[in-house]
Parts: sequence; structure tokens; C-alpha cells
Amino acid sequence: MTNLAQSAPLQSAPPRRLGRSLVAVVAGFAAVVALSTATDAVLHAAKVYPPTEQGLHDPLLALLAVAYRSVFTLLGGWIAARLAPNAPLRHAGVLGLLGLVAGTAGVIATWNLDLGPRWYPIALALSGPILCWLGGLLAVRGRAS
Repeated sequence: MTNLAQSAPLQSAPPRRLGRSLVAVVAGFAAVVALSTATDAVLHAAKVYPPTEQGLHDPLLALLAVAYRSVFTLLGGWIAARLAPNAPLRHAGVLGLLGLVAGTAGVIATWNLDLGPRWYPIALALSGPILCWLGGLLAVRGRAS
């Protein structure tokens, strides 16, 4: 009886590109955070949004924030997928899960602070994974064409 490990040739596994994977996900996350923060600052400076300490209680302004943050989250998923060394949708999905965790932490941390409608942080947390995945899908389709 022969040992299969001895009789079968060893196949070398492809090199893990952990560093490039981390860069891809971190770049996507950084893009979402930077663009969201910058847009918030511009809207506060332009007096579209009230001063930060007053919160964002107008549902239409909260909806505006959800809209542009959704675009930025989609872009973050696209960036993660485009920079991924392999498995682009997996990288976009990891970014989406990271956003879900961060968003859930935000919901918990701000729940009793009366900063605005409670649906707002919930919407951000729950929409992150699907938007990142859609961004990744757009990146994959863009590469194929």
C-alpha cells in the first residue's frame, strides 16, 4: 500500500498576495471615508447642513447623505475589486463586511445621542455590503470588456 502523499507530485500553491489584498480593501475603505467626510464638510461649510453639534434631523438631508454615501460605497467596492490581486468580488465583499461591522458599531454608539433619524445609520450599515458587492461587480464587468 503506497502513501498518496509520497506518490503524488507536490503542487506548488500560488503565492499569497496578502499585502496587495490588504491594500485593495484599505484603499476602498479609505476612499469611502475620505469622500464621505469631505462631502459632509463641504455641505456644512455651505450651510446646507446645520452645524455638526446640532445633528442632522431633517429627513431629506439625511436622505441626501445616504444618497452620496451610497455612491461612495459603491466606488469603494469598485476600488477594492480593481486593486485586488485575485478574486475581486471577494475583496469587495470583505470591504462590505468591514463596513457592516463599522456601521453596526456606529448604530450602537450613536443610538441614544439624538443626532438624527435612527433609520439613517441603520440604512448605511445595511446597504454597505450590497453596494460594495455591486461596485465589485461593475469592476469585474469593466475588466471583461
